[in-house]
Amino acid sequence: MPPIMTKAMPITELKKTNEISKYCHEANEPVLITKNGYSDLIIMSVETYEREMFKQEVYLKLAEAEAEYQSGAPLIPFDKTLKEIRAKINASK
Repeated sequence: MPPIMTKAMPITELKKTNEISKYCHEANEPVLITKNGYSDLIIMSVETYEREMFKQEVYLKLAEAEAEYQSGAPLIPFDKTLKEIRAKINASK
């Protein structure tokens, strides 16, 4: 997966916390902090962090499903799966 960062700044800029916070929220992306010219930290809004963690969880589940399919596990018919999903949704109402 390609990096999502588009902005980098030196560690000395960390004193500008309000600017960094504003950028992270408005751009909806993390900021890469460098130290001595090398990547050191990443700062991001909670919303961006939660979005990235959700994507990571989805990718993991997709990889697990793909591995299960490739191993020859029996497939569940679509109509049966749909009925189970609807039953869970209706039970939570």
